Amino acid sequence: MTKSQGPSSGVEISAQHRGRTREARYREIERYLRELIASAKPGDRLPSEAQLCARFGVSRMTVRQALGELERDGSIERSQGRGTLVAVRPMHRVPGVFLSFSEEMERRGLKPSSRLISAGLEHARPTEVADLRLGHQDRVVRIVRVRLADGVPVALEDAALPERYTFVLDADLTNGSLHKALEARGTIASRAVGTIHARLARSSEVGLLDLPPNAALLVETRLLFDQNGLPFERTETRYVADRYVIDVVHTHP
Repeated sequence: MTKSQGPSSGVEISAQHRGRTREARYREIERYLRELIASAKPGDRLPSEAQLCARFGVSRMTVRQALGELERDGSIERSQGRGTLVAVRPMHRVPGVFLSFSEEMERRGLKPSSRLISAGLEHARPTEVADLRLGHQDRVVRIVRVRLADGVPVALEDAALPERYTFVLDADLTNGSLHKALEARGTIASRAVGTIHARLARSSEVGLLDLPPNAALLVETRLLFDQNGLPFERTETRYVADRYVIDVVHTHP
């Protein structure tokens, strides 16, 4: 005699219904958030999990499912303490092309600006003495700035120039271009050499660049030469790895 499957079938149908309902709800939340993202700027804060739960009358599990989809495709960034933010789409630098930060951002249609951390004269570091061909007691003009694109922190830049370039301290180092100030006084960047490596952000960099702890950085050290072949600037720039990509091209010898 075959036993009835009625009760167990009802449980299965109920569970399937709840699953379909939860999926429909998280898709609804996902669509809502994508609409917000479309009209927002990178770095803008999105509603919290609690706000989304209240708005849609769902559990945190359903909300987190929607947020997980957006995080996987790079639309949002989530971190403890900062909440959910509209992600910054990484910008790609073309290999072999030398541009200042301001020139590069302007070509992308972005507004470059800086947050000045410090600017002044100090004794040169050993690496700067060697690269800039200075004496061991020489000083450098040091300018430390957070570089921004449309108001979003992209990099932390530490630039050192020989003391003869003290005049750049009178330039607009927040909204202006350091290289344009140099060009106005006859120094034109013609070539650059450098290295790139990756490391985790330090605590001071996390705060300045608005990053979660242990975020990755791309650190580029660059030595610039003027039109006469003389080195005039050594810069260490720490790029936020998920906001800036350096493309490379390889050819077979």
